[in-house]
Amino acid sequence: MSNKYLYVTLLSLVGLHANGFAQHAEKPPRLVISIHADELTTDLLETYAPLYRADGLLKLLNGGLLFSNGSFPFAPVDAASSAAAIATGATPYYNSITGTEWLNRTTLRPQSAIHDAQYGTSPQQLATSTLGDELKIATGGTAHVYAFAPSAECAILLAGHAADGAAWIEDETWQTTPYYSPQDEWLSEYTHFFAPSASVNNSIADGAINCIERGDIGTDEATDIIYVGLSLQPTLESYVQLDHTIARIVTAVGRKVPIERTLFVLTGMGSQRQERKEDRERFRIPTGKFYINRTANLLNLYLGAVYGNAQYIEACYRNQLFVNRQLIERKNIDMADLLRRSQAFILQLSGVRNVYTANQLMTSDSHLLARVRNAFNADRCGDLLIDIQPGWELVNEDAGTTSLSRVAALPFPIVFYGATIAPQRVNTGVTADRIAPTVARVIRIRAPNACMAEPLF
Repeated sequence: MSNKYLYVTLLSLVGLHANGFAQHAEKPPRLVISIHADELTTDLLETYAPLYRADGLLKLLNGGLLFSNGSFPFAPVDAASSAAAIATGATPYYNSITGTEWLNRTTLRPQSAIHDAQYGTSPQQLATSTLGDELKIATGGTAHVYAFAPSAECAILLAGHAADGAAWIEDETWQTTPYYSPQDEWLSEYTHFFAPSASVNNSIADGAINCIERGDIGTDEATDIIYVGLSLQPTLESYVQLDHTIARIVTAVGRKVPIERTLFVLTGMGSQRQERKEDRERFRIPTGKFYINRTANLLNLYLGAVYGNAQYIEACYRNQLFVNRQLIERKNIDMADLLRRSQAFILQLSGVRNVYTANQLMTSDSHLLARVRNAFNADRCGDLLIDIQPGWELVNEDAGTTSLSRVAALPFPIVFYGATIAPQRVNTGVTADRIAPTVARVIRIRAPNACMAEPLF
């Protein structure tokens, strides 16, 4: 009798395993449409929901897997660093894109994240592979990867190293880069003959839709990816326009690829909506001004008193100070000692919340430093990073720049729709570097080579 029950139990387990394998064996999507909207936030997305069309944002929100509390695992975030993190599944610590610009240590001048001496613009500054790169490798180059966005940084960094092409809008014209060579015939023709309209988002959508309809997209078993970058303002009109744009893209895709063979991804790219100066003054929000260039001058005076008169801090950029490494090597000064003294000195200044040294960020494994360390890259950042109090203004009088310090970022949505994904809402906080490994799992390829984040499902 016991053998009979054991036999039945084994059959049941085999049946459950076979059922699970059958579900896993469903064919992967033929097309991934990854939409990234700058300044998209969950609060405004839901506030204006009653105005959305049934075939636009509501289709994705009601029919997809919605993670409502998305964020990035590093700060600060801008269009370039967020695009790189989404494409690589890695932080600037690994992918090297700390922002749209950084200070070049050799020239002591700001350098673009997509600067390329040979091609003008390219993803060569991106130090790791992207999801699109891994897809190209997995398919032997047969998969198609395109990116359309309002800025060159967003388009190129999302597209990656091995894409078929990237296009963006600049000076009211389509722009591409010769880096993606040989130049894709369809993209070359489209960007040459079709001028963008007054609406940037509509033009981006036109490019993506034309690519879907006229290009060899989603027609075979090799998954294709189209990245779509959109620009957004925190206004009702902007969100309604976003809804219309997404409806156009969803409808165009539906005419060519079945929904069960399509994966839509919608996400924000980070937002720290700034308060107006008059509001801070009116409501008496604590504030102040921290002058980074004056701090560099004071620190040079202090270090001169310790090590002998010299220009030890050779440059400052944003909240970073750059030590003259050749000088301290020539004077045989211990770098760790100089940074430690500098850190203690700066911590005494008004408006300073913390000071981090490059050595500290490269060697510490403290989870309390995780967001700062993730945003740090030894080849791109300064030797001293100054964290000023929230609400204070960081001022560089030499460069004529001012920025407001704000620790809290606004949550944004991460939505997956299609490909037999069941509708669900998840309010637990998740990070955007987990998008790449999630899509990689769905389309059954490796995650990018620096990605250590877990898939979301």
